[in-house]
Amino acid sequence: MSTTRRRFLRESGLAALGAAAGTGCNSQPANPRGQASLTAAEPQSPGAGSPAAFELDEVTIDQLQQRMQAGQYTARRLTELYLARIAAIDRQGPTLRAVLETNPDALRIADELDTERQTKGPRGPLHGIPILVKDNVDTADRMSTTAGSLALEGLVRSRDAHIVQRFRAAGAIVLAKTNLSEWANFRSTRSSSGWSARGAQCRNPYALDRNPCGSSSGTGAGIAANCGAAGIGTETDGSILCPSSANSLVGLKPTVGLISRRGIIPISHSQDTAGPMTRTVRDAAILLSVMAGADSGDDSTRGIENRRHADYTEFLDPGGLRGARLGVPRKKFFGYSDATDRVVAAALDDMMRLGATIMDLPALPHAEELDQPEFELLLYEFRTDVTHYLSGLPSSSRVKSLKDVIAFNEAHREREMPYFGQEILLMAQEKGPLTDKVYLNVRDLTRRLSRREGIDAIMSEHRLDALVVPTGPPPWLIDLVNGDHFVGGSSTPAAVAGYPALTVPAGFVLGLPVGLSFFGRAFSEPTLFKLAFAYEQATHQRKSPKFLPTAELAAA
Repeated sequence: MSTTRRRFLRESGLAALGAAAGTGCNSQPANPRGQASLTAAEPQSPGAGSPAAFELDEVTIDQLQQRMQAGQYTARRLTELYLARIAAIDRQGPTLRAVLETNPDALRIADELDTERQTKGPRGPLHGIPILVKDNVDTADRMSTTAGSLALEGLVRSRDAHIVQRFRAAGAIVLAKTNLSEWANFRSTRSSSGWSARGAQCRNPYALDRNPCGSSSGTGAGIAANCGAAGIGTETDGSILCPSSANSLVGLKPTVGLISRRGIIPISHSQDTAGPMTRTVRDAAILLSVMAGADSGDDSTRGIENRRHADYTEFLDPGGLRGARLGVPRKKFFGYSDATDRVVAAALDDMMRLGATIMDLPALPHAEELDQPEFELLLYEFRTDVTHYLSGLPSSSRVKSLKDVIAFNEAHREREMPYFGQEILLMAQEKGPLTDKVYLNVRDLTRRLSRREGIDAIMSEHRLDALVVPTGPPPWLIDLVNGDHFVGGSSTPAAVAGYPALTVPAGFVLGLPVGLSFFGRAFSEPTLFKLAFAYEQATHQRKSPKFLPTAELAAA
């Protein structure tokens, strides 16, 4: 969930429904299965300064494959190096808190993949590649899937999520589960993005006192800090795009229905999707090629085989901006951050220099009308969808419904709600079934305003290849007392429509990352990849994090 939803609640007065939070936070108990699991002791001061040089810093998937093929590395060696990196900077040193637990079977899996490479050859570009997976995605191994909540801690799944099945079949190694904003940031109107009861507050590796954004905060911080080769996030509204922007990553929120959601703890079947979070556009295309595909367990993917592409890297064209028509809607998406606007203005100049036609547009139709009906839709769908997911958990689960989750949080208030409450869960619990007229009306309204009368209309009118906007502001200061200080963003129109959006690093403000988003019609991922790749290859805006204690304010 985007922080814009919670900002809307504050401004509308709905946040008054929340109960006062507790004042203390205790350490987590020891992990019952013995794997490397981060404790939630809080707060503590992070270590500052860059860690020791890391030999896999900024290495791409292609480069890792080339080095394994040449015999310079094995999958086991890559796994050992990334595990050591997590131990050095996530559990100590800068103490990012990006990882909740590492896979105790990762080295065994790597050994098996090394043997297979020697005897049969690699399965494909992900063979032996260690990846990070957000902790709301089911993995059938000895790691938990918890959405950051103590209510699900220790509960293992018997079946992989569909996308995890596809990754394992492609030879990828699920290295670790990443921290996130608890319940994917759909718990409180006053939350701090990147905080969960299991993992405590995740930090931004570019400035350790800054927020990594959420809800895919751990994947964002972990991949930015080179704790894995690539990562998986999920988004309902902004949860891939915002942490990717805040951590100088490439992040893709695909078209809803391109990727199966089976085995992912849900918010909304209308808007939920998983997506890649990587350091390069090409790596994102490699991951999407594996993730995309039909699944009989997710009705939204029916017929998708006619819309998906087997290899999205085919669309990567360094000259892809030549002749492109890009629309830049100003209202709502600009003006909330002068520094961000300057970075994006420079990016637009670069794209014009690379041959794109930039069309300055006053507004995206209905963009300012989506917040309230979207939130109503999410409340209804969360109540139904999360209860459906929870009801299918093993009998040993502490919770089987949203009502059970609310009761668990109240019973464990000191550890679950030390800083903020569960106002959104309480609001969702009050909603009725998906046959309610109110729900049906907001569902139809949001689809019409965001699609036919919104993105589709403006792109047809101006014959656009994509819309281009700032992804969001530079990362804000972590504030566990008052919650997120979010001033603006651009994720909502594509999120509500279920259309794709891709963010790419655009530059920095006092050492803090800023991203640029391309979005467009349904299943326009090939176009977005082409445009983003051309921009990336011409500008190379991403830089490795320095793990500074705060922003580079001396440069101001």
